[in-house]
Amino acid sequence: MTPDPAQAFNILAVGQSGRLEHEAILLAASLRQSDPGFAGTLFIAEPQPGDKWPADPRMTQRSRDVLQSLGATILPFESRAFGASYPHGNKIEALAALPDAPFLFLDTDTLITGPLSQVPFDFARPSASMRRENTWPKVELYGPTLTQTWKALYDRFDLDFDSSLDLGQPDDYWQRFLYFNAGWFFHESPHRFGNRFLSWARQVRDNPPEELVCQELFPWLDQITLPLVIHSFGGGRPGTELAALDGSASCHYRALPLLYARESDHAVEVLETVARDKTLRPTLRNWEAMKLLVYQNKGRKARALFDRDALPHREQVIRNTLKREGYWVR
Repeated sequence: MTPDPAQAFNILAVGQSGRLEHEAILLAASLRQSDPGFAGTLFIAEPQPGDKWPADPRMTQRSRDVLQSLGATILPFESRAFGASYPHGNKIEALAALPDAPFLFLDTDTLITGPLSQVPFDFARPSASMRRENTWPKVELYGPTLTQTWKALYDRFDLDFDSSLDLGQPDDYWQRFLYFNAGWFFHESPHRFGNRFLSWARQVRDNPPEELVCQELFPWLDQITLPLVIHSFGGGRPGTELAALDGSASCHYRALPLLYARESDHAVEVLETVARDKTLRPTLRNWEAMKLLVYQNKGRKARALFDRDALPHREQVIRNTLKREGYWVR
């Protein structure tokens, strides 16, 4: 499909003190390298000090300067609902600070590996990443079924539950239900999407349906609420037209050791090319994971532990192997 040259959108990611500010630099540099034709704006949202943050969450001035040199715009926002008690909530609250134009949210631990601007998004029909595992809900021995748990949420917000189901999956099997990884999602309006996302996440947190009484809401709150919001705006599971996300155009690596363990040779090449840029290296080398895995070349040794064509089905097995061999560092 030929991309529509008139379609423009913004990218939103979150940067704050520590690991995320370094990941934001990787994201910005990989976007510039892999998609030089990107016509939108990369916004790095930065939570501001306040009651919700006992420590200052802002990035160092050095990281801010590097991000701006890469073409990113720093976007301050206030944390009114979440903050340090639930940092995942940053992605929800930051939406209100964006210009009200089509947007793609990306978790900061994402590399751009190809021409993202050529992905044929339909921003009127929101969607999100299907690169997820069976993390929520957990079925208790005498508790509600998966169907009862999810239906209670749809009923709470007056949504049609049946139309959200993948009927090709067995009854009460976790993949039958609309469940995403919140590592990327998009819509035409960050304000309408964000307002609903925030309102519903707060309701699930503060007054969950009784079917959720035994369920852990943290850190899953964003992923519990996201499918409800997407469904309410007429969206759903991504089609094949979005295959470049979590594919040829982007890589949600989540942690540098996991990138070396399981991602493509091309993703590793993008990482190492960006990280060895002489203008970025003085800042990135302050990140312990980058120093060990890239600058000390331990990442390649970690990579040799795994066969990318026969990876363990569960991520925890990969993590345990990396920890045992001394390569797990964030």
